[in-house]
Amino acid sequence: MKFAVIVTFKVLPRDWEKFLDLMYENAATSLKVESGCHQFDVCTDELHPYEVFLYEIYTSPAAFDTHLKSEHFKAFDDKVSSMIEVKTVKTFRWVN
Repeated sequence: MKFAVIVTFKVLPRDWEKFLDLMYENAATSLKVESGCHQFDVCTDELHPYEVFLYEIYTSPAAFDTHLKSEHFKAFDDKVSSMIEVKTVKTFRWVN
């Protein structure tokens, strides 16, 4: 089974560059050290300033849970929590 996660952030303008640096690092680390993380795309759109869209694919809901409990994610989340105006998370199971 595959499990998709979509996250959107509205980032405070003053923190935009720092947030992106931390996000890229989190994505790269997730792909490198989490065997259940298969895709972690970080996307932006110049028509929607200060918004970030994540598209993540995991082996299963358990693999996503492992991601949320990882030390690198917890450190990332702690560093960026004050930089975020709005965050939404949606999860989807693969339909075969």
